[in-house]
Amino acid sequence: MGLLDFLRPRRSAAPATLAAFLHAQAAFVAQKTVIDYCRVKTGRREGHYFGDADFQAALQHCRWQVFFASVSDLAAMVEAHLRPHATGGEAALARSLARLHAEALLAEPPPPDELATARERAEAWPCHVAALQAAPPLPANRLPLLAEPVLFATLPIHADQRVGEAPAIRGALRFHVVSSQQELERRFDAPALAGALVGSSPA
Repeated sequence: MGLLDFLRPRRSAAPATLAAFLHAQAAFVAQKTVIDYCRVKTGRREGHYFGDADFQAALQHCRWQVFFASVSDLAAMVEAHLRPHATGGEAALARSLARLHAEALLAEPPPPDELATARERAEAWPCHVAALQAAPPLPANRLPLLAEPVLFATLPIHADQRVGEAPAIRGALRFHVVSSQQELERRFDAPALAGALVGSSPA
């Protein structure tokens, strides 16, 4: 065993650590995608817009909505990454991920007016993952993203001011999801984590 093996953090197989990962990475995806775009778009008037109460309210709504959808997307990304290590246990994997997905959605209590969306995402995800499991698993650069239409629908920059920018906005979102898959691969032992999730699933 070399020095790098000692310095490299041990990869986790703990479902609780995965739930925390889903929450933190979804928050990162939402924060980076939404805030970075709005800062670039408002430019030298950033202070004016970010200090405006109406803009802040719209911005926070967008961030929560993209966060909820990103939790679902990252849970789907995890499912695709682990499925090859859960042959015969795909349904159990999906059930365990549904539980962790629901935990991640509410790990930070959302504002009361956003809570309904979190519950809707939790209720919808089992059907979403069942549809994904009907086809071969997709990597993060090809996975359909539920956050994409949500992002475009809630961005606090009027659509008239975003003409021609859709590819860049979409690309930023995809980039952060792909980065999340790379972080997943770095932090977690896929075979052991898949086994733990299948083994902990209620029948």
